[in-house]
Amino acid sequence: MQTPDPTDPHPLGGGDRRCVFIRPTVTSELLEVGEYTYYDASEDEGDFEQDRMLYAYGPERLVIGRYCSIAAGTRFLLGGEHVSSGPSAYPFTIFPGAWREATMEAFLANNPSRGDTVVGNDVWIGRDVTVMPGVRIGDGAIIATGSLVNRDVAPYTVVGGVPAKEIRRRFSEADAERMSAAAWWDWPVEAVTEHAAALMSGTVDEIAELGRRYRP
Repeated sequence: MQTPDPTDPHPLGGGDRRCVFIRPTVTSELLEVGEYTYYDASEDEGDFEQDRMLYAYGPERLVIGRYCSIAAGTRFLLGGEHVSSGPSAYPFTIFPGAWREATMEAFLANNPSRGDTVVGNDVWIGRDVTVMPGVRIGDGAIIATGSLVNRDVAPYTVVGGVPAKEIRRRFSEADAERMSAAAWWDWPVEAVTEHAAALMSGTVDEIAELGRRYRP
């Protein structure tokens, strides 16, 4: 049977524009996305880069792995911090010309980069989530609706709230490590297709065994 075409931004066909594979739409050097990662674009007026990546003014990138699910309303903040250590928190530096020239040195000195924002593989991010700059979300994590993620999320952990805190672990630490080692997202798509049912409802033992067979 036919599998989704990872180069088609609208994999559901039939005129559906809600489910969008992100990778084929990428134009910015600040965005890196793996195959089969999609987002719900039902409430967006533009594209992922325009509507979901905010304050992408610096060199910091957004890196997202394969097979991730990103719901409507989720936003990734790559910058946007105001310097608040001095008398004024007004962002003079964002305006081209004399203001930027006069304040750039002070801005860089008082606003160090938090680094790239990195989302692992097989991550499910719920509706209206905000991810702050420099956060790292591990493989298999789940982010609850409406959360504010301002710190790193461990692999196979469910977090939620404002700010997001751990709700539960999907697997024991040992089993989470086995799942990460199996790295099913790196299997050939034919293997993913053949074992999709096991990936949805099987056991860690099954996936670990398959990982030994298929991982690169």
